[in-house]
Amino acid sequence: MADQHPDLDPAPAIDAYNYLDLVLHPDGTVTRGCSFDIVNSPANPNPDRPSAVRTKDVPVDLAHNTWARIYVPSLSPPPDQRLPLIVYYHGGGFVYSSPAHEIYHDFCSLMATKLRAIVVSPSYRLAPEHRLPAAYDDAMEALRWVRTTEEEWLREGVDFSRCYLMGTSAGGNIAYHVGLHACATVADLEPLVIRALILHHPFFGGLQRTESEVRLFNNPTLPMNVADLCWELVLPAGAGRDHQYCNPMAGERLGEWERMRTMGWRVVVVGGGRDPTIDRQRELAAQLEANGMEVVGLFGDGSNYHQEELLELAKAELLLEKLKDILRGGALAIPAAGDGKINCGQKRMRSTE
Repeated sequence: MADQHPDLDPAPAIDAYNYLDLVLHPDGTVTRGCSFDIVNSPANPNPDRPSAVRTKDVPVDLAHNTWARIYVPSLSPPPDQRLPLIVYYHGGGFVYSSPAHEIYHDFCSLMATKLRAIVVSPSYRLAPEHRLPAAYDDAMEALRWVRTTEEEWLREGVDFSRCYLMGTSAGGNIAYHVGLHACATVADLEPLVIRALILHHPFFGGLQRTESEVRLFNNPTLPMNVADLCWELVLPAGAGRDHQYCNPMAGERLGEWERMRTMGWRVVVVGGGRDPTIDRQRELAAQLEANGMEVVGLFGDGSNYHQEELLELAKAELLLEKLKDILRGGALAIPAAGDGKINCGQKRMRSTE
């Protein structure tokens, strides 16, 4: 069960269902409570303040009731200049949330402003009513929608040759798996040209605990028994946590990694030392780098926790400063102990501690 691993784990400090405010029903559906601190922000295509980001919601797939929120920075570029596109997938353990959730809305608004980019944040079907790969399928469908839609905010403002896939937590997991699929279907996505994957505190797991998962088992932001419960609810029926959707080291990925490398994609992995999943994030980054990918690791120290940039926008601004050069296609300069800067233009993984 999600709450007990008596052979390995410390005693859980909280009940996972209570933490998520979920009630599981015999038919496999859940009732989501109101105490999980989700406040939604409405879209506003015509904000009163000239400096505000314009936002609006548009349908993507009527059959699956999916939609996307578009964010356009306040100062429109000249007619002959188009902006890069960030496709951003929200978090929530695959079980909760939407692009309207205040923390994702504020983060995407800040990204649009600071990175001078148009952001598209698609919704996806939630588990357990829709187990994986439903979220991956919806995320891929959103990319296909972006390339074909006549939505004027995209047609008039986006440079489709500069597309970046990004996600936080479960959204980071989605961005990774969408990247694996998209690299094999590049021709089908034209004129979209993906330049990088930005995995922000990506949510991964596995059956055998890592050192960080044991040490931070009762971490208040992401308790491991809560993470286990999410995986029980979202993985295909009968699958365990070593399924490739959960464990990025499971399955054979060398072909996809080689295609990403050949296409020149960068992979940015952002993690925090107080995140129980940090070891898995580091392992993925190291494996990608060992297979020739250009990887940038932005790994904080022991004070950094899961999704912290969503909850502390001052820290989000620091992260976005580091991402600016990624969107410009240049070398990424990040602080390092000893010399102040590291040039990440070389095909090496770099991390900031």
